[in-house]
Amino acid sequence: MACIDIGSTIFRLLRRNGLSYLRRMSSLSASTSSTTEYDSNLCFIEPESAAPIPTYRVLTQDGHFSDPQNYPHIEESVMLKMYRDMTRLNVMDKILYDCQRQGRITFYLTNFGEEGTHIGSAAALDHKDLVFGQYRESGVLMWRDFPLSQFFHQCYGNTHDWNKGRQMPVHYGSKEHRFVTISPTLGTQMPQAAGAAYSFKRKQNGLCVMCYFGDGATSEGDAHAGFNFAAVLNCPVIFLCRNNGYAISTPTTEQYKGDGIASRGVGYGMTSIRVDGNDVFAVYNATREARKICVTESRPVLIESMTYRVGHHSTSDDSSTYRSEEEVERWDKHDNPIIRLRNYLTNQSLWDDDKEQELLLTTRKEVMKAMAMAETEKKCNPDEMFGDVYDQMPANLRDQRDEIRRHLKIYKEHYPMEHFEQGNVS
Repeated sequence: MACIDIGSTIFRLLRRNGLSYLRRMSSLSASTSSTTEYDSNLCFIEPESAAPIPTYRVLTQDGHFSDPQNYPHIEESVMLKMYRDMTRLNVMDKILYDCQRQGRITFYLTNFGEEGTHIGSAAALDHKDLVFGQYRESGVLMWRDFPLSQFFHQCYGNTHDWNKGRQMPVHYGSKEHRFVTISPTLGTQMPQAAGAAYSFKRKQNGLCVMCYFGDGATSEGDAHAGFNFAAVLNCPVIFLCRNNGYAISTPTTEQYKGDGIASRGVGYGMTSIRVDGNDVFAVYNATREARKICVTESRPVLIESMTYRVGHHSTSDDSSTYRSEEEVERWDKHDNPIIRLRNYLTNQSLWDDDKEQELLLTTRKEVMKAMAMAETEKKCNPDEMFGDVYDQMPANLRDQRDEIRRHLKIYKEHYPMEHFEQGNVS
């Protein structure tokens, strides 16, 4: 077997490509140092001396614009779709959460309290822009008309699930809707998004990449890689942090010491903004301008969306062990993004109680119908675990598949195979 001398290979690559790179970096370092002034005073920068980044807000909690110039200038039909999608997301969450509690599905994550961040940002994107989600961005798919039935098929892992039952519930993905399949590993989507955006830059396709993540994900090493690559390579990507107060059970007061997440963007050389994530119009305005910067100037933008996670982190979490019910109730009642948007629509005579009752009744019927349909379908054949990876299945995967088949045949009385699709998958 031939051996590769890694050291000599790297040396040759450096001689071929690396020396010019090092020269460029030397000139960049020189130009960077020339932009700062020398000072003989020994002076440290204290973080407490810097003013915190302000939070951009345009809509008050009672549904009025604090400044008319901040009006988003979007059609009434779009505003109404925003409200309907936020409401539908809320209703779907309640029913799927109950499904998990009743043992119908194995796991679920709700989006309570963060609907404004989802819908406001999604509405400002082009439908062809590529989205990398974390796991709490179902509203983005809802805005892009991801079928309601598919939300349930995926959570139930049945034969109609586009991911063929291979993912945990709420780990959606759809090529048609330009939504990259969610990975449960925290932070992996951030450098991936930077790489995808760099590809868009090379193609000059006029599109951008949107990358969502929570405040906890910024403590992962992948956050540094994603931010730094995007900034250095001038990639058209929007990094949107849902700062919802908690990284599972860790509050932001214990998650980081500095001025939130937006301040980090400046350090990496990215244009940054902090926005009220419960103000759907503020999120829309910020995302729209961020996208313009990405597409026209080929630069990354960091948006920190200040919101609050009303629900538990997941159905595996009990948030009452680390926060009070009074805290949750205060946020849900007094800074709810759905209520704030409804107040605005009501003030503009675009909404009333009759429309609200009709929407809730119609939406609940649609969601319950999707749930009932998903429950009647069988689970995917276990063979589906081994397909769609290689053009021709390698021997080791064939061996594993055959082992599963033998195991199920020998111990069939322990497995409810009548609920699974039968027949071998090649």
